Amino acid sequence: MPAHDTHAEPKYYQVKKKLLNDIAGLKPGHAIAPERELAEQFRTSRTTVRQALTELVVQGLLERAQGRGTFVANPKTTQTLQLNHPLDDIQANDIFPTSTLLTLDIEHADSEVSLRLELRGGARVVRIEKLRLTSGEPMAIETAYVPASRFPYLKRHLKQHKSLYCALREHYGITLSQAEETIETVLCPPREAMLLHTEVGAPMLLLSRRSYADDGTPVEFARSLYRGDRYKFATKHTRPN
Repeated sequence: MPAHDTHAEPKYYQVKKKLLNDIAGLKPGHAIAPERELAEQFRTSRTTVRQALTELVVQGLLERAQGRGTFVANPKTTQTLQLNHPLDDIQANDIFPTSTLLTLDIEHADSEVSLRLELRGGARVVRIEKLRLTSGEPMAIETAYVPASRFPYLKRHLKQHKSLYCALREHYGITLSQAEETIETVLCPPREAMLLHTEVGAPMLLLSRRSYADDGTPVEFARSLYRGDRYKFATKHTRPN
């Protein structure tokens, strides 16, 4: 049987392809017909339609609004991973126009944070948690940790500075010169789902970053949780000379 024969494709996938064709060219915010109408249109079950819609939501092509319906989504936000770009410039060119401070506190580091920052177990760290938004839409939750003993009064300084990196540079003479980053997929926990206006268990992108000062010591460990349906990363590789 030819690979392109639609009879070899699951029914939900056939519905998904038809929906993709139907929404092509529609503007963001355009309402999609209810599941019942789509099931009648495609002569299939609502369960099949729901599976097709769910995949399109996960891909970021559609979005659900509880109590309102399903709509064509805005294009995903893209961030270029600038591997050799100065960290200060990355911070200054933050792609998120607005942010809301969720947590600014001093706490005892857990085992992972202690390991990443090369601290003794239970050492105190400053925890900065922010909700990042684009056009009022929640896109990511960023949680950063820095050693409290190395940066006294950091909480006070952060109330004056929007940027953690600016505060470290201006008040402590610390310039971050290098960072290690990893990206992995995770499922969204309940609290984060509420803050990001998404579903519990939705696919997310988790970026973990450890940043170093000029002397090679780690001064920041951060976890950034991005909505997988609204966000993607891009990178450009250049062959070394």
